[in-house]
Amino acid sequence: MRGGDEEWDEGTPERLYVITGGRSAPTENSSLDLVTLIVAKSGPTPGMQPEHAAILRMCHSPLSVAEVSAYLHLPVSVVTVLIDDLLSTGRVLARAPVAAAQLPDPALIEAVIHGLQRL
Repeated sequence: MRGGDEEWDEGTPERLYVITGGRSAPTENSSLDLVTLIVAKSGPTPGMQPEHAAILRMCHSPLSVAEVSAYLHLPVSVVTVLIDDLLSTGRVLARAPVAAAQLPDPALIEAVIHGLQRL
């Protein structure tokens, strides 16, 4: 049990429990993963939980869930719960990262080269 003279350790499970309100995972319909990009739709408001406010401030341009976790020095599981809170209130948008460009079929490239060589 904690005495009144002990300092609050930022990395304790108790702190993480308080930050997430006791939740260990986002809602069931959440599709957040490490590379999901988060963008704030608004800024923080007075009285907002400090971690939520920090996410809104840092996500004025897109950041991945992994980046948010690293910047906040919090586990990804905690950050996904916090982001899920912000998603449910409409304060952030989550989107999949831009897919890597797919190269055209090599046969098509060869056909184009053949056609250009015949000119």
